[in-house]
Amino acid sequence: MNEPLAERVRPETLEDYISQLHLVGPSGSLSLQIKKGLIPSLILWGPPGTGKTTLANIIAKESERPFYTLSAINSGVKDVREVIDKAKQSGGLFTAKNPILFIDEIHRFSKSQQDSLLAAVEKGWVTLIGATTENPSFEVIPALLSRCQVYVLNPFSKDDLIALLHRAMKKDTQLQQKKITLKETEALLRLSGGDGRKLLNIFELLVNSSDGDDVEINDAMVMQRVQKNTVLYDKTGEQHYDIISAFIKSIRGSDPNAAVYWLARMIEGGEDVKFIARRLVILASEDIGNANPTALIMANNTFQAVNTIGYPEARIILSQCVIYLATSAKSNASYMAINNAIATVRQTGDLSIPIHLRNAPTKLMKELGYGQEYRYSHDYTGNFINQEYLPDELSSTKFFEPGNNQRENGIREFLKNRWKDKYDY
Repeated sequence: MNEPLAERVRPETLEDYISQLHLVGPSGSLSLQIKKGLIPSLILWGPPGTGKTTLANIIAKESERPFYTLSAINSGVKDVREVIDKAKQSGGLFTAKNPILFIDEIHRFSKSQQDSLLAAVEKGWVTLIGATTENPSFEVIPALLSRCQVYVLNPFSKDDLIALLHRAMKKDTQLQQKKITLKETEALLRLSGGDGRKLLNIFELLVNSSDGDDVEINDAMVMQRVQKNTVLYDKTGEQHYDIISAFIKSIRGSDPNAAVYWLARMIEGGEDVKFIARRLVILASEDIGNANPTALIMANNTFQAVNTIGYPEARIILSQCVIYLATSAKSNASYMAINNAIATVRQTGDLSIPIHLRNAPTKLMKELGYGQEYRYSHDYTGNFINQEYLPDELSSTKFFEPGNNQRENGIREFLKNRWKDKYDY
């Protein structure tokens, strides 16, 4: 009765499936395997709301296989073993009808839970399909990952999202009772963030909050009603990126109170502890850097600790790290330096390496003068000698600009003392 629109219009065949043509188009890699009936164990990796669960269901239906599903949020090793036992009784052993075991958010499975899948996948008792929003290279154990093909799902394009809306209006019996006009869609598409499920949830909210059977969707109406009906944080997509953005910006802005508030919102929403901790490691380098090198050590130790501890105690460790980072001196100098250097590399290409810096492992290279004019810094006073380390075309180019804080002001003086006017520090 209260089934959301996204569920009511979930595609059941590849013909109805929108987007991901590189996988399910006429010559898509998955389409060809489905037609042959040869489905490998696979990992579907992509942002929220891009059709991972839908695709798993379609694969099972079109290959006519038994379908078992688990959610990594509330399933343990016992649940995995029970499903595998059922799957072994219904098929398996490398037949064409191997049962499919679908695990949503497989990145949330612990190592022991993932280990419990290995024998079933290796011996062909099940064909595993895992869905994840996180990079499987980091979140799936190597032994399991090596037994699976990884397929990447892309965020929905503007055309895909528009097609989803029109499909919903055409297919859903509840929407058919309304006269819906899509006068403007920019705000609706922007708020969806490429998440098809989020798009349909917002669309349904707009339709249900309208009086009468005539509904006109325009940008002003979207912004007004969505703001009045703020959706609670949902780790699978709703406000996910907005809240992590507010969280990061609060730490960057040195406001520990706001940072802890947004941390609490994520914790209460059930956000993955590793996702939060990983963002803190990135921030410690991007926004603090050498203004306080200990910040990166603190963040990395936090990442290790919360993975060991888990919720609910991990909230204390996260809070300590968040407050430390928020109250630390800030600098984006390292972040800007590498961005500047990459931009120059892309502009100038493969410039010649100065001959005195080249390696000379062979006789010919030595005869050509490789490395001959290089001066070993430790042979000179203060372990420093002024020589050129950049390609000639980039001589004296400054990529790194120290921040205005106590430690990096010291770095600026150090560089000025060493390089004098060469880099204008």
